[in-house]
Amino acid sequence: MRVFVDTSVWIDFLRGVTPSVGDALAALLDEDRVSIAAPVRIELLSGVRKQSWAKLERLLGAIPTHRPTDATWALLDTWARISKERGHRFGFGDLLIAATATEHGGVVWSLDRDFQRMRSLGFISLHA
Repeated sequence: MRVFVDTSVWIDFLRGVTPSVGDALAALLDEDRVSIAAPVRIELLSGVRKQSWAKLERLLGAIPTHRPTDATWALLDTWARISKERGHRFGFGDLLIAATATEHGGVVWSLDRDFQRMRSLGFISLHA
């Protein structure tokens, strides 16, 4: 199963904050199980230091990047309605990442608690 890695995990990995996160992501990369949603790629590249741009771009270039489709937008519409009905609000970027992962049959790995709330609504599955 593909693991769509969120920006929060990438930042932890790239900065070497939590060794267990780094080891787990390295293992997934070695197993070729990592995917990236286009918004995560843009977030990472827009936040990287100029001297690290080429290295990060090479790393990300080796990972399948998934872009939103018409089905992604339809899913976002549905989730926005359901979220509002159930008293939840999510950032657009997080919803787009989650919808992209779901559309491609993947799971999301994030350190952001909003994704846990999305799971509780039945929108996504999370990487353990």
